[in-house]
Amino acid sequence: MSHLQVFIISFLTISCVSIFMPNLVAAQLRTNFYAQTCPNVESIVRNVVNQKFKQTFVTIPAVLRLFFHDCFVEGCDASVIIASTSGNTAEKDHPDNLSLAGDGFDTVIKAKAAVDAIPSCKNKVSCADILALATRDVIQLSGGPGYAVELGRLDGLTSKSSNVGGNLPKPTFNLDQLNTMFASHGLNQADMIALSAAHTLGFSHCDQLSNRIFNFSPKNPVDPSLNKTYAAQLQQMCPKNVDPRIAINMDPITPRAFDNVYFQNLQKGMGLFTSDQVLFTDQRSKGTVDLWASNSKVFETAFVNAMTKLGRVGVKTGKNGNIRIDCGAFN
Repeated sequence: MSHLQVFIISFLTISCVSIFMPNLVAAQLRTNFYAQTCPNVESIVRNVVNQKFKQTFVTIPAVLRLFFHDCFVEGCDASVIIASTSGNTAEKDHPDNLSLAGDGFDTVIKAKAAVDAIPSCKNKVSCADILALATRDVIQLSGGPGYAVELGRLDGLTSKSSNVGGNLPKPTFNLDQLNTMFASHGLNQADMIALSAAHTLGFSHCDQLSNRIFNFSPKNPVDPSLNKTYAAQLQQMCPKNVDPRIAINMDPITPRAFDNVYFQNLQKGMGLFTSDQVLFTDQRSKGTVDLWASNSKVFETAFVNAMTKLGRVGVKTGKNGNIRIDCGAFN
């Protein structure tokens, strides 16, 4: 066999692996993964989430946002939960992650402790899977759809702050930038629009939108795509030089409900970020926004599909991961 033939066979092998690897990973995930080892894992996690929610509503957006930030960097492997050490600055301490609410981390850590308190479950369930389950639970708790969560992820072995930059969507992104970032994780435009609706819950700090309401451009200090009344309200809630820790609702109409009002807000020019409003102002995505604004069932189906696909991103298997004893530290 010539060197050329060897090269061609090697190239084809590598190409096939790269094409089919995501499907192989997805095939490992299954809804009944813990049926033999920890059959009650879902109810254990759900009880902890319910208890945490009774203490503070912040649990809901905090867990949901934690899942997104985890999956977009290194994949869905709970690497965002790792605490920094003297020798390593972890993902959670990157500037883009400093606004992640502590209640999200606390929920996963408490749920892991509750799972491990069952002798048969001890050290059998990954932190990554617990985060995926808790995310589904907070969506349901706020009125969103229930769905079966695929399980079988391992926890990642790497968490570096240096891996975060450029891997999370920015509030200033246009449609092309959003589509490019989501496509890099195997998510299409419909998935991106559906997942953006997570902004129907939670809060944003004023510094994330100050440019939009005070310094948008030399001709237009206020972004002209913003509803004028809403812009005035935002200026009142987030005046110049406001304490950057001040936070406002992402959805001004139903801030505590997971619903399609997010899309109805976009139709009225009430998307908080440029990256929200562009979904309506760009003709390529406007039709989807209009459809989902008028049909919550169709939106919920698309959201569940997108969340399932997101949950498959960068899943660790075999020697690429393990099950952490402590979600905040490597074994």
